[in-house]
This record gives sequence, structure tokens and C-alpha cells, in this order.
Amino acid sequence: MSERISDAEHAVMEVLWERSPLTAQEVVERVPAERGWSANTVKTLLGRLLAKNIIAHEEEGRRYRYRPLVARADYVVGESRRLMERLFGGRLTPLVAHLAERDAITDQDIAEIEALLKELKQ
Repeated sequence: MSERISDAEHAVMEVLWERSPLTAQEVVERVPAERGWSANTVKTLLGRLLAKNIIAHEEEGRRYRYRPLVARADYVVGESRRLMERLFGGRLTPLVAHLAERDAITDQDIAEIEALLKELKQ
């Protein structure tokens, strides 16, 4: 995915990744209430995502049903890579070290990382 999405667009994508296709009104109803967005705000965000070719829509009578063109897992991979490239020169070790130095890694995280590394070595 070459186009970046904003935090607001990401909230709409989370709704569509959870369930789709959805109408604009169904997206409005599923966006977290604490956002306080109007239907027009959600429709604007859907329009932006359409323009970026991140979602598609199909006509259903007088309304459209929206669906993602980008899988959530693919989006996460791309964003993770961009973060590591931008902040840590594309390397994982400095990222983990940064989190560990700031007590952002729990004992459970360490155990899970160790298990993952052991699995990867095999």
C-alpha cells in the first residue's frame, strides 16, 4: 500500500476490517461513539479512502456498500516497516532495546519474544 492513511481514516478502516461490506450508515453506527463524528464526517473519510484506492464500493440500490481493498495484516506489516525504517534504521534490535529501556516490555512480553525466537531458530 503506497498511500498512507490518517488516524481518522484508520478508525474507519478498523470498522471495515472487522466486518464488510457495510453501508456508510452502518460504518457511522460502528465507529466508536467517543469520536463524536457526524455521518458527514464518516462519508468524507470514506470518500478519501476511495480516492486513495484503499477501499472499494458496490452499488446496492440507492446506496453503496464499502469494503477494504487492503487486508489489515498487510497494512500492519507496511506500517511496522515504515516505523522501523524511520526511527530505527530498519533494524528491530534498537526498537526492542528502546522499549526495554523504558520499561515498556513486560515479563510476559519477554517470555513471548523468547518463545518466538526459539521457534524461529528451529
